[in-house]
Amino acid sequence: MEPSFHGLKALRLQRQWSLDKASQKTGVSKAMLGQIERGESSPTLNTLWKIAQGFELSFSQLMANLMPDQGIGDREPFAPHASGLAVKTLIPYDPQMKAELLELTLSPGCLRESAPHEAGVREHIILLRGVLSIQANGQWQALAAGQVFEFMADQPHAYRNDDAEAAALFHNLIFYPQGRIS
Repeated sequence: MEPSFHGLKALRLQRQWSLDKASQKTGVSKAMLGQIERGESSPTLNTLWKIAQGFELSFSQLMANLMPDQGIGDREPFAPHASGLAVKTLIPYDPQMKAELLELTLSPGCLRESAPHEAGVREHIILLRGVLSIQANGQWQALAAGQVFEFMADQPHAYRNDDAEAAALFHNLIFYPQGRIS
C-alpha cells in the first residue's frame, strides 16, 4: 500500500504551518511540498527524511502519519519507484529510548546515498542476509551477514549492495539524541 501523502497536509495544518513555513523547516521547496500533498508527485526517501527532520519526527513517526490506518505488523515496506530500497518499520519510534528500528531491503547492485541527518543521530546496521558496504567518515566498510556496524549519521553516508544478483536485507537501529515530538 502506498502512503497517502494527503496526510502530510493534515500534519502541516495541525502545526498551523503555511507551505512557506514547512518549506523553511524541511528544506523541501514549497512547490514540491504542494505537489506531494496533492498526490501529483511521489517523494524520494531523501525528501521524506528531510520532511521528517523538519517536522521533528522520526522516519517511523512520519510514515505512521502518512499511513495511520495500518498497524505496525500490517505495514508493507515503503519502496519509492526506482529507488532500489524498501523500508519497513519494525519498532516505531520510542520516546523513552529515542530510537526506532527499521528493516531495509537494498536491491542487487544498488547504491543508496543519504544526506546527513541532524547532529548526533547514530545508526546501527545489522546485516541479516546478503552483502552490504556502508560509507561513513568517507570510508567504505564491507559487512557480511551477522555483522553489525555503527556510525554517526549526521554526515553524508551511503549503503551499497555489492551483490549483482541478491538483495541485501538489514536492520537499521536509529538513535535520535534530541528525541522527537510524540
